Amino acid sequence: MDYGIPVTLDLPFGDAVERVRAALAEQGFGILTEIDVRATMQARLGEEIEDYLILGACNPPLAHRALEVDRRIGLLLPCNVVVRATGGRTVVEVMDPQVMVRVTERPALAPVADEAAARLRAALDALAD
Repeated sequence: MDYGIPVTLDLPFGDAVERVRAALAEQGFGILTEIDVRATMQARLGEEIEDYLILGACNPPLAHRALEVDRRIGLLLPCNVVVRATGGRTVVEVMDPQVMVRVTERPALAPVADEAAARLRAALDALAD
């Protein structure tokens, strides 16, 4: 099962993170959580990995609609966005919202997932410009 939607940018990590935040905001997503995986791996395990950030993005109207269908959907929210460095470039990946529909087997979530996917793809498309 493919569960992500990626784009690779010819940008340094820090610049890409700024652009990702702006592109998500343009599509109505705020950042609820931020996990610096690189710093966590270093602090907790003494391991070095590439710059790797997980952003927990949320579009409140879409989240509300999903919660109206299934209160347990909070287990799959917010939409995770990964920004990671790779060889001088930066990969940005978003979780495919259709995963919510497949995992829950709740067809009523499909319209919400469709809109979320369209907005997330628009954000990724804006990054590629």
